[in-house]
This record gives sequence, C-alpha cells and structure tokens, in this order.
Amino acid sequence: MTPPADTPLAVPSLADAEELTCDVLVIGGGTAGTMAALTAAEHGANVLLLEKAHVRHSGALAMGMDGVNNAVIPGRAEPEDYVAEITRANDGIVDQSTVRQTATRGFGMVQRLESYGVKFEKDEHGDYSVRQVHRSGSYVLPMPEGKDVKKVLYRQLRRREMRERIRIENRVMPVRVLTAGGRAVGAAGFNTRSGQFVRVRAGAVILATGACGRLGLPASGYLYGTYENPTNAGDGYAMAYHAGAELTGIECFQINPLIKDYNGPACAYVANPFGGYQVNRHGERFVDSDYWSGQMMSEFAAEVASDRGPVYLKLSHLPEESVSALETILHSTERPTRGTFHSGRGHDYRTHDIEMHISEIGLCGGHSASGVRVDDHARTTVPRLYAAGDLACVPHNYMIGAFVFGDLAGADASQYSAYEGELPADQLREAHELIYRPLRNPDGPPQPQVEYKLRRFVNDYVAPPKSGARLSLALEAFQRMHTDIAEMGARTAHELMRCAEVTFIRDCAEMAARSSLARTESRWGLYHERLDHPQRDDASWFHHLDLHKSPSGAMEFTARPVAPYLVPVDGFDPVGGPSRALGEVHAEDVATAGSRDVAPVAALAETAEPGAVPAEAADPERTPAPQASANAPSGEQSSARLLELVALAEEEPELDALQPYLTDPAAAVRREAVAVLTETLPPGTGTALAAALRDSAAEVRGAAAASLRELVETLPAEPDLRDGLAAALAEPDPVVRAAALDVLRALRLGDAALFAVSLADSDIAVRIEAVRALVSVDAAGELARAAVGDPSREVRVAIAKGLATVGAERPADRAPAAAEPTAVPEADPAAAEPTAVPEADPAADAIEAALTGLLDDPDALVRAAAYGALGTTGCPAPVTARAVAALSEPAWQVRAGAATALSVADPDVAVPALAKALADSNADVRKAAVLALTRHRTTEEARAALATATTDSDADVRAYAGRAL
Repeated sequence: MTPPADTPLAVPSLADAEELTCDVLVIGGGTAGTMAALTAAEHGANVLLLEKAHVRHSGALAMGMDGVNNAVIPGRAEPEDYVAEITRANDGIVDQSTVRQTATRGFGMVQRLESYGVKFEKDEHGDYSVRQVHRSGSYVLPMPEGKDVKKVLYRQLRRREMRERIRIENRVMPVRVLTAGGRAVGAAGFNTRSGQFVRVRAGAVILATGACGRLGLPASGYLYGTYENPTNAGDGYAMAYHAGAELTGIECFQINPLIKDYNGPACAYVANPFGGYQVNRHGERFVDSDYWSGQMMSEFAAEVASDRGPVYLKLSHLPEESVSALETILHSTERPTRGTFHSGRGHDYRTHDIEMHISEIGLCGGHSASGVRVDDHARTTVPRLYAAGDLACVPHNYMIGAFVFGDLAGADASQYSAYEGELPADQLREAHELIYRPLRNPDGPPQPQVEYKLRRFVNDYVAPPKSGARLSLALEAFQRMHTDIAEMGARTAHELMRCAEVTFIRDCAEMAARSSLARTESRWGLYHERLDHPQRDDASWFHHLDLHKSPSGAMEFTARPVAPYLVPVDGFDPVGGPSRALGEVHAEDVATAGSRDVAPVAALAETAEPGAVPAEAADPERTPAPQASANAPSGEQSSARLLELVALAEEEPELDALQPYLTDPAAAVRREAVAVLTETLPPGTGTALAAALRDSAAEVRGAAAASLRELVETLPAEPDLRDGLAAALAEPDPVVRAAALDVLRALRLGDAALFAVSLADSDIAVRIEAVRALVSVDAAGELARAAVGDPSREVRVAIAKGLATVGAERPADRAPAAAEPTAVPEADPAAAEPTAVPEADPAADAIEAALTGLLDDPDALVRAAAYGALGTTGCPAPVTARAVAALSEPAWQVRAGAATALSVADPDVAVPALAKALADSNADVRKAAVLALTRHRTTEEARAALATATTDSDADVRAYAGRAL
C-alpha cells in the first residue's frame, strides 16, 4: 500500500548507505567541476562527478554566459598587465602566483573551449574581438551564443571516451568531505530524490560548488531571487571549513550592481562596447575607479544615496542597430526573463534607461576575493583536497579562471587512486545526523521561515557599512540560530536538501561576521567598509586573513603577510614574512548601550578603541522533405519517434543512424534530429546540417542555421560542406543565406567572387554578412564599390568600419619582440640613396576614396563611422581639414568620429582643434578628443590640453586624461 502523500520519508539506516568508489571525486557539475572531471579523465583517472541537480543544466553557466571578462589574448594584452590590474583592484591583497595562472593559461583555455564548440566573437579576419571595457587593458571577449556553453560542456562529458572514465551521479548532494590521516578520502551525502544515504571513497576530492550566493537577502525578500545562482548556498565553503581547510578573504564580500527590482545583472560589460555606460540622474558618468571592484561599488553606492541618484545604465542614446543587438544578447543569455520584466513595466531601451541598484552580499572568489585558500595548482591546505571556480580565492577569476583552475585541479588530482582504508565512522555519523535530523521533527519550523530569519540577520548586521557592534550582534544571532536550525522540520528528500543548505548558509554567515570583526581596518571599498575603522591600515593589515576550524571546533584566524609579487605594482611592496596567529575572535560587549553606571551625557568623550583582535524554390537537388498529406504521421507517431531520438542520443549515434530521422515526414522529428546531431557531433555533421538548411520547414532550417553557427569552430572545412553552404546562398530564407555566409567566412571556404554576389541581396542582415565576409578576404575593391550605393544605413556603417581593417596588421601576424635589441649600423651619408617614391597601392587608394565619399553621406552615423575608420587608415591633409570642420557638426557622433580621425592627422593642425573640442557639451566627444590627444602627447601643446581635461566633470574624461599624462 502506498503511504499517504504527507507521510514523512523514513530515516535510512547508516549501515544501508550506498558506497561509490573513484580515483577523483568532483563535487559540483558547473564550470570548474566539468573541466576538472574532463581533465582528470584525460589523465587516466576514474572520475565520479556528483551534482545535486543535473549536470546538463546546473551551476552558474546554466543559462549561459554573455562574455569573458578576463581574456588575455596575445597581441591584445599581456599577462603581466592583467596580474597588475587584478592586484590594484584588490588593494594589493593577492597571491599573484594564482592570478598569473589565469593570465598565462587563459588563452589556451579559450582555444580549448573553442575546440569543444564554444563560440567567442571574432572579427572578419578570424581574430578574437576583444573589447576594452575598463580604462586599462582589453580583456572582455563577447560570446554571442554564450547561452549554449553548458550544453557544449555536457556534450564533452558524454563523449564515448569520457563516458568510460567519468561516472555522473545527478541528484546526489554531499554535505561533508571525509578525511583520514590528515587528508581527504571521500565524501558523505544523500540522494535528493530518494533520500538514500551515500558515501564515497576517493583518492582525491575537488570542490567546485560555486559561490555562496544565498547569504544576504535580496531587497525583494525572495529567498531565491539572488544575483548569484540561488542553488549556490555556500556548500563548498562549509565542507572545506569542516574538513579543516583554510579559507581566506571572507570579509571581502561580493556586492554587485544590478537592475532595480529584478536582481539580475545590468550587464554593463555587454553594453559598454556598444556605447552604453553608467550615469547618475543628470546623465553624468561618475565612476572614477578603473576596475569593477569594491572601490567602484563605493562610488556607485554613494551616488545612489546622494541627490544625484538614482543611477542608470544609459542605453536610450544608442542607435536602433545597437539597441537591437543588445536586446538579442541580453534577453537570451543568463537572464531570459529580462525582456519580460522590462515589457511588463512598459519600458524599452529606446525610451527608458535602466535603473540600477545594489545587490545583496555574498561570498565569491571569482567576482571578489572570498573563498577557500588555494595554491597555483588549486590545492587547498588539506592534502588531496582541491578547490576551483568561484569557491576558490583567486580574485576576480571569472569564468575563464574557473575553467583554468578546474583544469589544474583535475590534472594534479589525477595522480591519486581510490582510498582503500576504512572510512571515518564518526564523520559518517555526523553527516548522517546533519542530513536526516529534520525528518525526526517533521512538523518543526519549515526551512523557508528559518532561512528568511537567518538571512535577515545577515542584512541587518553584516552587510556594509560594518561596525564592531553590529557584527557582534550578528554573532549572537547566528549562535541562537543553531537551535532554530536543529528544530527545522522536513518530510521529503527535497526538503532535506534545503535544510542542509541552511546549515551551510549559517556557517558562511558566521565566517563572514567573524572575519569582518577581525580585520580592524577598511579595505576594498564597499566590500569591507568599517565605520569604526574607516582608514586602510597597510602597516598592520597588508595581510591575508585566513580562518580555519581548530581541533576543538572553534573558528581561529591567522594574519598571513602578502608574498612578494611576481609583477611589481606601484604603491604596494609586499615583503612576506611569518604569519601571526590571532586565535579566536570574540564579540564585543553589546549587552548594554554604554556603561550601566554612567548617566547619559550630551556628547561622549572620545575613548580609546577596545582591544579588538585585529518559402521553397524548385530544385531537383533539394533535400527531400515530405509535404503534409492524408498519410502524414499522427501526433502519437511523432511523439514515439521523438522518444526514440532522445534514447538514441544517449548512445552517441553515428550519422547513418540519424539519417532516417533527418528525413522523417514530421518536421518536429527532423528538428529534433538536428538537435541530436548537434549534441552528438558524429563525422559528417557539417554536411548534414548544410543539407538541412534546404529543408521545407522553417523551424528545421532555423535549427540547422543555429547549429552550424554554434559548431563552426569544431567543423572541418571540407569541400562537401562548402558546396552545401554555397548552394544555400540561393535559398529563399534569409536566415539560411546569412548563416551560410557566416560559416563560409569563418571556415575560410569562400572567396571574394562568391561573397560579392550577396552584396545585392534583398535582406539587410545578409548584406551585412556579405560585408564581413569580404572584409575577411581583404576585398577592398568590392567593398569600396558598395560603400555609397547601399540603401541601408546599417550596411554602410558596416562597410565603413570594415574598410578600416582591410589589409591591417593583425595580432597573429605580429612578430614576437626580440629578446635583445638588435644593433643597427650607422648609415654612411655618402652612400645614401635617394628616397624612393612609394609605389601606388590601389587597395589603399580605393579605401581612402570610399571613406572620403562616405563623409558626404546624408546619415550622421555613417559619417561618424567613416571618420572613425580614417582614424585607423590615416587622415590625409584634405580630410584633416574636413575633420576639423566636422568638430562643429550638430550630431555628437560625427564630432566624436572627427576627433578620432584627428588622432592620426598632422599634430600642428589636429592638436589646436582637439584642444577646443575639450569644451564640447557632449562627454563622449570630449572623451574622443582626450584619446586623440593621447596619440599626440609627445607635443607640449597636447600635454597642456590633456592637463586641463583632468578636472573635467565626466569621470571617463578625467581618467583617460590622467592616464595619458
């Protein structure tokens, strides 16, 4: 007989545990965990991957990623510059050896991910389109189809050779890492569906459970409406702590800018390259800080609280093309509900800027600097225990850093084989009690109520600005919460999972409060702002603050001096040295408000600080696709075929096995066959997808087009694929034509003659793809001829921008710098030859003529793009005069473009004109003038003009002027 629905789950016996064995145990199937599992398996280890949800759609990458924040691409950035930037952003408290791993290994990881099928934005020539978002360094690499990242990774895990080495157990949640003999030997947890107790013996354990995003309470009051993935409840922080590992920087919180009332990121990293920026209500840029850091968040918070607030992400000034592109990215990746949110308010980026606010606090290494202490191979202070991703303290490590440290952890851990001794019985009992205690009290307080209360205390007492008194009250509250947590009730395995998460949150809350109390200074701007210790104290606190669990169970602290840097950074000079033990950190006396023996006075005398511990065309070759008829398959038949496909996908089918489904009478089946083909990627996939571009059903064609673009980095450039794509250029569907051009360009399968035909296409998107394709083959003549005649502004802008890169030197073409300077013999004046007249360059002449012609375009944005392109190709004297005159044009975009053109003009003419432009009413024009003057800063006049710009009202103008000087 089935028990009633409300009957609590029975507590399983400790002796009935399911035991699993592996060489390498990976806990968490997100960014770092997936990479750790893949690398460990590639090194020959037998891997067990545990995920409390499902690896296919778990972790912070579950909804994809819109870009990489820290791509150090050769020719665009140097590892040393990146390390220095992260050091400055973190007020010097960094272990540069870990940051350098991301800086030096990040490019290889980008290429590895690309080989898997992850798409990074590239220009027409195939170079990575790295953007400069911060004022120093170009590290932001957009991912136009980043919503597919997790799908691509899951495809790798399901490869036949990986399936032999990697066992995935979904819906299994570890709660404790098991240790024996001072090292990690496994884990204990339970199945979040059945409730079964699970124990694992392993040779090494890799924690990759993400940030503690469910720490502070969002302003909405929704428990799961957090900035971070709400399943990230600090599991790994708590497990590492109870296993005896050191954690560090826990007082350095994660606080982010977000959309007011939505609790999703404003995505300034995406918007800024399109021309968006953060402003106050007067439309003024106000952020002086040069990196998204605690200092920047302090400036942000101060502006929100001032009479200049609220703060906005400004997009309403952008042209339609940019707004449309942003909507495509922002409403499909990371937060697909974002478009629905704005629509529900009647807001549109064309008419409304986006009000921003500040997130709840959290712990995160990847976006701040709070996590498990690791070395440069992801090893924690507990032997054979590793940490990677947002859990590990590698400041501002972001997605690429999570992949890098997952790879490092997997490689190092793969040397160990499964533990053969007895698993620690006391630790298993403790884990069993933690998991199943709520079942013994099924009618106790429900988890949502207890968690709300706990996180409310976090907001009230721990969120900055901080003070010793409030942090002490927090510790009292968190101690009392032990009782509330012990009384929580649960009836199902899912509720057990949520109850266990509350214990993790409480542990993280106490760590955050005690760490904040221990560091008696202010540092990292808003991340650790102490009202009672408002100054940064490098003399006492140029240290990492580490915490660990003592043998007695107390939380103890150590101040560890920052190690000498690998890359010198002005303003910081760490010397290392011995650590100083701080021991336990105790709460201040907050039982009474002041002394009980003294009457209230008008003003308290200053006292010493307490001793706080510091449609279809006829074609006989078209792929056959049956038309609807009386004999068409029924819905029931289609459903059965779809189920067959789902099962087939798990078997990694070859193309021959999928072919009957690709030609099935039902369009839904054919579309699903395309999806399976994309996931399993058998040989011949590219040619099969190109054939599907000619399907009779739009949904199938669209799916094939999307798949080709998704897989372009993994497809071999075969003649059959080129023929299929070239044939698709004659299809009636513009989506097909655009995709075919894009893939032909990316795979270098086309030439100017093939691409030029599409310049006459009726669809704008197709013509733009044709422009990009022609740029990729440096077809200057074809582009120049099309420059003036195209009826679309968008196409003409694309041509202007493309002409700037035709024939240009690219990062991959640059020779590496010589190790030593090469001696150049002095020239003999008597032997000097007359200077040769340079030969005419027809391509350069065509480009100059085309851009000059576009300066007369009736559309301001086209003229602006042309001037901007001349800033790259060169600005001859006749154009210089026009650019000077254009600094008075009504459209600010033209004025900004003209300033850019003058950056390469004769300084005798350009500098005086640019100096006058520093008084322009538009901040972006002034910014363009400063950047142009920077190119002329060898002249005294340019430096004098730049000096005046250092007091500009716009933060960007001030910052760039200061950097130039």
